[in-house]
Amino acid sequence: MNLREQMEHIYRDVPLENIPWNLSEPPLLLIEAIKTGLIEPCKVVDLGCGAGNYAVWLTQQGFEVTGIDISKEAVGHAEKLAAQAAVSCHFAVCDLLGDVSGYHGSFDLAIDWEVLHHIFPKDRPQYVRNVHSMLCPNGKCLSVCFSENDLSFGGAGKLRDTPLGTTLYFSSEKELRELFGPFFGILDLSTVEIPGKHGPHVANVALLTRK
Repeated sequence: MNLREQMEHIYRDVPLENIPWNLSEPPLLLIEAIKTGLIEPCKVVDLGCGAGNYAVWLTQQGFEVTGIDISKEAVGHAEKLAAQAAVSCHFAVCDLLGDVSGYHGSFDLAIDWEVLHHIFPKDRPQYVRNVHSMLCPNGKCLSVCFSENDLSFGGAGKLRDTPLGTTLYFSSEKELRELFGPFFGILDLSTVEIPGKHGPHVANVALLTRK
């Protein structure tokens, strides 16, 4: 199965509470970024929004949010959650490696919370170009992906298979600097511990500004 088929299967057949990345509470890193003013309310795109938890929360914090995901099933969950919370978000099905011209220059901020490690190196330049094109001049991107130093799923190797049947790519800071550098200024890039449903992960966190 390709990534779209995998995600459709997961969001259709796996209960939301059993999806490892589907966390109902926003991550502390994101909360702190907003609390300290590092990220301020603006037009934001939630890349790989999944079931919409973070998109709904960001809307409640005063952001104008568009959530996009490769999975139609995920977007259906997100729309239902937004309706239950009585908030106004926009959601759409979109392949972030495909045509994103409809979003050209549309956002002040892009948030990629654990999308990039689903994308393999050969496709990453296209992904970064697409995210770059979706941002307005001086727009920012917050990117979080698993570090090669993480011990998940065997704890060794760049490519690791997960119990859900997906394969993830674990990155180094050096790789990410080379990936982002042609398109973004790197305001900060560090390796930190972030919470997960079944335990913490070691992740690369990058705050970028569009060149």
